[in-house]
Amino acid sequence: MPAPVMPNSGIYPIAPTPFTETGEVDLDGQKRVLDCMIDQGVDGICILANYSEQFLLSDAERDTLLDLCLTHVAGRVPVIVTTSHFSTRLAAERSKRAAEAGASMLMLMPPYHGTALKADEKGIVEHFAAVAEASGLPIMVQDAPLSGVTLSVPFLVRLGQAVPQVTHFKVETAGAAAKLRTLIEAGGAAIKGPFDGEESITLMADLDAGATGTMCSALLPDLIKPVVTEHLAGRRDEAARIYARILPLINYENRQCGLRATKTAMMEGGVIKSDAVRHPLEPLHPATKAGLLELAREADVLALRWGK
Repeated sequence: MPAPVMPNSGIYPIAPTPFTETGEVDLDGQKRVLDCMIDQGVDGICILANYSEQFLLSDAERDTLLDLCLTHVAGRVPVIVTTSHFSTRLAAERSKRAAEAGASMLMLMPPYHGTALKADEKGIVEHFAAVAEASGLPIMVQDAPLSGVTLSVPFLVRLGQAVPQVTHFKVETAGAAAKLRTLIEAGGAAIKGPFDGEESITLMADLDAGATGTMCSALLPDLIKPVVTEHLAGRRDEAARIYARILPLINYENRQCGLRATKTAMMEGGVIKSDAVRHPLEPLHPATKAGLLELAREADVLALRWGK
């Protein structure tokens, strides 16, 4: 069955990777995570991303999860697969495999390793061109501080022109709204999907700047989606009202919890059995967990009641 077409707007959260208490990948739990996310009303799902703890997965586990996720979602929503790697060859191989498994889009950071080993702009263009050729899929560039690579607006526009499959841009740097606005103005129709990230913590400013989508976590996409929907429909005041209600939870997730927030809520709601993360990541402090769940209950997130 052909992969669903990736729209240029909407909400595309990151799927967490659930682990057992002993640190093994919980495959049944992963299926429940995907089902919960679809019930949250997401427009698509991104797998094997940083918030999926991709940097703590073996290659064999990545392959298993790729097949499981694409098979289980079964075309119900588009699936974006993160295939970032410093090696162009390995990124291309990962991307080809994702395409063969039924991915609708790829997401990649520019090639980097640690804080000092980075490709120059020529190397970045060649890296994305190789991935495009190997996969045949549209590509989202992840412009994230984690890579330590500065991607200027003129370079992002040039990248999109040099590699036409680069159509979507996830901007989660400081000053994301200003960068998105400039990118859209400079790139015009080539910027098909200007997105933000960072748990949607700057979503209203980014939507005002022209963003058409967001890539948040799977903690509360059911409550973030109406913000995007209302704003894109021209009802900014209603979008702002909805956003103000959920912003304390988004802020708490972003500043206090990180990727552990979704797992905590999903375990509490019976979606998964454990909120374990892999070392050297540490579990949330009980007081932090209590604060998160208090805000999540007040907001009435679906993840807290999905499995009950």
